[in-house]
Amino acid sequence: MTLQRALVLEKQHELSLRDIDLPLDVGPGQVKIKLHTVGVCGSDVHYYTHGHIGPFVVKAPMVLGHEAAGTVVEVGAGVSHLKVGDRVCMEPGVPDPNSRAARLGMYNIDPAVTFWATPPIHGVLTPFVVHPANYTYKLPDNVSFAEGAMVEPFAVGMQAATKAGITPGDTAVVMGAGPIGTMVALAALASGCSRVIISDLAQPKLDIAAQYQGIIPVNIKTAKLLDEVNRLTDGWGADVVFECSGSPRAWQGIVDVVRPGGKIVVVGLPVEQVNFDIASLSIKEVTISSVFRYAHQYDRAIALMGSGRVDLKPLISETFTFADSIKAFDRAVEARPTDVKLQIRMDE
Repeated sequence: MTLQRALVLEKQHELSLRDIDLPLDVGPGQVKIKLHTVGVCGSDVHYYTHGHIGPFVVKAPMVLGHEAAGTVVEVGAGVSHLKVGDRVCMEPGVPDPNSRAARLGMYNIDPAVTFWATPPIHGVLTPFVVHPANYTYKLPDNVSFAEGAMVEPFAVGMQAATKAGITPGDTAVVMGAGPIGTMVALAALASGCSRVIISDLAQPKLDIAAQYQGIIPVNIKTAKLLDEVNRLTDGWGADVVFECSGSPRAWQGIVDVVRPGGKIVVVGLPVEQVNFDIASLSIKEVTISSVFRYAHQYDRAIALMGSGRVDLKPLISETFTFADSIKAFDRAVEARPTDVKLQIRMDE
């Protein structure tokens, strides 16, 4: 164990920037990474404000942060695809490779998975981290550290688009224009959708999403989402609907928006149970799929970003220094409608 400066969630509502013992010995199959940029995720903020997410409860001080990019500074025995000096991003969830879920290829739902900044696992808002090389990915030269730290949330979008089974030319609806909703919209376009209708109550968020060609914003304060979907599809409905808001109200009428035989992909997590119309689902033979994090998406996400097909830079709202980490989290708690992604740069 080595003392490192870190942003520590001491308990609900209490953050501190202090030294804490963290493991830094590099074993076989591992790499040591000097962190450069770490994103502030909604789950980090939720632990700060609520102290838990579902069954995951903060019972002891925990380092926050899991959206990260940096530089390899040490390589363990048996690692051949990475070398010192490589610019990388890291997949924060590490499963048991021998678990049934991992052997089926669904390692994201392995009950034994360890995930940065999910109690009791420490995150990476600290100068250095040791991580399995198999979950560490080299960044293309034209992808910055800031963009590399965006691969993690974009991978959620990629997982949702994969679950949707998009066919080229499809029309999609994304409910919720927050960071994940916008990532889902971009992933849907990259996967072949001809257009994505995105809805929200906050016009600034819709304006940010609408910067991208193919995204059509709908402010549900002033317009009905169903009316816009019917107008654009001649009353047929959307091929796929991604529910990204996490609002129980989104499920009221969601079946009306999707076409017969279409799909609903659940990305947002409501904090309470929701009711929806089973009879209408059955009549339309609508398929519902859910998303929990991602599996096998990092390579694809990085490839799309490196090719220039997906540009996430416009989604970075502001960057804070490591010394101002607490200010970054307090800003995230404000939930400004003009903010999409706040990041912390570790080397300043």
